[in-house]
Order: sequence, then structure tokens, then C-alpha cells
Amino acid sequence: MNKNISDLNIAFFGSPQIAVCVLDTLKENGIIPSLIITQPDKPAGRKLKLTPPEAKVWAEKKNVSVFQPETLKDKNVIQAITDEGPWDIFIVVAYGKIIPRAVLGIPKHGTLNVHPSLLPKLRGASPLQSAILEENETGVSIMLVDEKMDHGPILAQEKTPIENWPPKASELEKMAGVQGGKMLAEIIPKWVTDNIKPQEQDHSAVTFTQKITKQDGLIDLDDDPEKNFRKIQAFDIWPRTYFFTERNGKKIRVIITNAEFTDGKLIIKKVIPEGKKETDYNIFVKS
Repeated sequence: MNKNISDLNIAFFGSPQIAVCVLDTLKENGIIPSLIITQPDKPAGRKLKLTPPEAKVWAEKKNVSVFQPETLKDKNVIQAITDEGPWDIFIVVAYGKIIPRAVLGIPKHGTLNVHPSLLPKLRGASPLQSAILEENETGVSIMLVDEKMDHGPILAQEKTPIENWPPKASELEKMAGVQGGKMLAEIIPKWVTDNIKPQEQDHSAVTFTQKITKQDGLIDLDDDPEKNFRKIQAFDIWPRTYFFTERNGKKIRVIITNAEFTDGKLIIKKVIPEGKKETDYNIFVKS
């Protein structure tokens, strides 16, 4: 690794668990951002308790400065970020907000994005879940960010080695984050010394993902077993897969927390009935 890599002034834009996985891996390779820019704290859970993004929690534990603007389009916000420089590079991992051109152009070596798909496939908000639902493999792409969504040229791309497809989204998120962090650690020294040539994406082969909604988790137990299993795996973080049934004359929602797909059959293992604790599916059916 370039001996001056630890001296680079880097700002990191990210929010959820995959961002933390990238941050942990970068740190293991001697790269610690000077600033974490993440989303504002948001209400979460049944009690709507104000909860910080996971990237903020990581930053505070590592004594890294945190900035949580409502928007990056505000001139004062852009100036505040600029004033923290001069910046060498920005890194974006699932930040969750639009980053305008005025911000992307601040660092000397541009803005890099870790995108967990084999671009140009699966651009957009849900590449992990969409890969599990629609594909039989996936990977990680490091790209130079431009103004269009997941459109910029590729600096590096690798398939994610997965033995048993499809994985759970929570597992794939961690794998992709670690993989992306390792790729960044290798790429950044080469990128800042002009030893990587960006490759334009094949824009004719683009596919897009959709934003996931809570309703996407609803399944029909009589539907195609493999399709249902893929949904269970894809939505294990949120919104989780569920079905409705009747108990004591009342319609209840039942969340599926664990299942297997064997010999063409869906085998549900664990569920959380509405208002109850997790239980074996067989026990629930007999109750």
C-alpha cells in the first residue's frame, strides 16, 4: 500500500450497516475518514425512539467527526463541507440522499461509490434484495460518481463468492461491505496516483431496482415456493416476509423469520405471530 495513504483527507458518506462494514474494513487497512456525513437521526421501533444511523454510531466510537445535514443542496452545507478540506477523495456507500454536483466536485480526486451489484445491472436503491429476488449471482462495483444514478465509469468490479444461493440480505450486506472495503483499500492508492483507467459502463445493458415497501413483504403461501423463499431471504432485514391467517376468529399477521427451500418445497422453520414471540412454525400451526 502507498505509504502516504493514511494521510489522505477523506470524507465518507454513508448510513446503514453496509457502510459500517466498509468503514471497518478500511480501518483494518489503515484508512480512516476524517469526517462521516450521514443522515439525521430518525424515529424507529414501536416507540418511535430517535435513533442514529449506524454510521454515526461507528464514527462516535472511533472519535471521527460526524455531520448530519437534512440536505446537501443547501449552500451553507456545501460551504461547511468545503471548509473542512482540502479534501482528497469522497467515498459514498448507501448514503440515501442525493449528492449534487457542487459536492461531488469538491475533492481533488473525485467521489467514489461502493455499489453492491455487477453494474450496469441493478442500479438503484435495492441492489442486494433485487439480486436475491431476480439473479443467481451478484458482486461489488467501485465507480466514479457522476450526476446520474449509478451511471459513472467503473474503477473495479468483482463477483461476490457465495456457496449457497440465495443468501439472506443481512448476510449479503456484510459480505458486500467487507468486499467493497477491501476493493477500496486496494484501489484508492492507485486511483490517487493515476494508475487506474475508468471504464465506461455498458449503458445498453442497464437494469434498475425499485424502492422496497412494507407491502412487498406480503406472500401467498400457495404461490411458487422458490419465489416465496427468495422473498423470505431478500426481506429478512426489512420489511420481513409475512402472511395473514385467522386465529380465534381474528385475522393476524405472521412474520416468517427462517425457512429452507429443499427439493422444490418451501419449508418454514420459524415465525413470529402477531403479538407473540418467535416460535417454531410447526408449533404455531398446531396451536
